[in-house]
Amino acid sequence: MKKKILVICGPTASGKTAFAVNIAKRLGGEIISADCMLVYKRLNIGTAKPTKEEMGGVSHHMIDIVEASEKYSVSDYEKEARPLCEDLFNQNKVPVVCGGTGFYIESVLFSRGNGHVGADPKVREEYERIEKTYGREYLFGLLEKVDPESAAKLHFNDVKRVIRALEIFRLTGVKKSEQSDGFVPLNPYLAVAFDYPREELYSRINQRVDLMIQTGLVDEVSALLKSGVSEKSQSMQGIGYKEVVRFLNNEISHSTMCELIKKNTRNYAKRQITFFKKLPGLVWLNPNEKNNIEKVLELYNGD
Repeated sequence: MKKKILVICGPTASGKTAFAVNIAKRLGGEIISADCMLVYKRLNIGTAKPTKEEMGGVSHHMIDIVEASEKYSVSDYEKEARPLCEDLFNQNKVPVVCGGTGFYIESVLFSRGNGHVGADPKVREEYERIEKTYGREYLFGLLEKVDPESAAKLHFNDVKRVIRALEIFRLTGVKKSEQSDGFVPLNPYLAVAFDYPREELYSRINQRVDLMIQTGLVDEVSALLKSGVSEKSQSMQGIGYKEVVRFLNNEISHSTMCELIKKNTRNYAKRQITFFKKLPGLVWLNPNEKNNIEKVLELYNGD
């Protein structure tokens, strides 16, 4: 079989998981999650982690692979996900990469440089101290100020690449986003995403958040904290978790917590859309079309 990866990507709450399961069944493939929150064990409700029933008998990889108290980077993901693709190819199975973490997806699809600029250990150490003193979000805010284009492609938890982008700007005065990195595909791929009207997507997000609250998100976060997971841990910085932590600390009301989760998720979805619009060759699907599965199968099997 030809080594061709199928990617189901796009913003949160756009129906990626169910679609990926149906496609994987038709292609005889297995799913490789590309979601920076699904890697964590015991983070189930706030991550919309697929249940056994929702997995539909299809093997899923890169889910529940690290403890909630541990750190996990794009580099860690790349080291595990790329060999998974090769293993599936060797078994004559299709890797179906499904998720909304853009940099995870890029790490599987492309060989990319980090700018043709040498490293400066002193500059890097300075930013590492800033991160340890003020936190990842503060560090990320520095990047948003000087290079918003690079920031739009990154998550604040990807400290290594955030620091690298800041380092490049400090050393050259030129944004990393303006450096010539280029996209070099490791394998042929087809990438698709659902193109929901913005208001419809926001409605889906709001409904999902309401369901998360109803099914016990607050209890989930409380149990994680009581088990020893620090509120400062990487996993607790995810949308849905950091807001609940603030509620549990009596910093905000329950209603404010709910509205913040919805607002932050909507803003995240906007950033995801901006990111994926730049993914070479991405095919946007009308979510209301009834023949999307057949369309994707035809595109995947074509030349």
